Amino acid sequence: MDETLENKIRDARNGNPEAFEPVVRRFERPLRAWLATQAPPGVDVDDIAQRSFIAAYDRLSDYEPGTNFSAWLFTIARYQLRTETTRLRRVADYHTRYAPDLLLRELERREETQTPEEITERLEHLKACLSKVDDNLKKFLTWRYEEEIPLEEMATRSHRSVAAVKKVLWKLRRSLHDCITQRMNSAQGEALSS
Repeated sequence: MDETLENKIRDARNGNPEAFEPVVRRFERPLRAWLATQAPPGVDVDDIAQRSFIAAYDRLSDYEPGTNFSAWLFTIARYQLRTETTRLRRVADYHTRYAPDLLLRELERREETQTPEEITERLEHLKACLSKVDDNLKKFLTWRYEEEIPLEEMATRSHRSVAAVKKVLWKLRRSLHDCITQRMNSAQGEALSS
């Protein structure tokens, strides 16, 4: 590392925060590029880079002048990245563990507020809406809700990514929900006008 940068690091260690700016400028692009190659999808590389520079500045007293600052900084970035991926895994694990239970509770709550006649009416509307779904898309509903095939297997069968399969299912559910709601509103409107 050149002597000018080493002097800036020394000045920053001695309490001049502005002296750290050229250090950030010097390593910002290589650090972000490295993080982009190491980070899994969903990780905000810019945020990790910023946290790495902040952590490096806060720990400048730990840096030994004359040693490899780049290696020291990239080690900090590696730990920042590891912390973030662990956090994302925990969030995903939380949703995997608790989302089905929350969904079940919501479905039970909805079921309790509907009469048997309303449930029967919704099912009739669902059948009518399902009949309008294209056969290429209907197979996703069959795989998921009749055969209970895991998303990974659905992705393999359809030659799509798991994320793409999730999106297809989400769009289908949204479309069916909208169709059922529209049909129920139309039926209620007709009943009121009679």
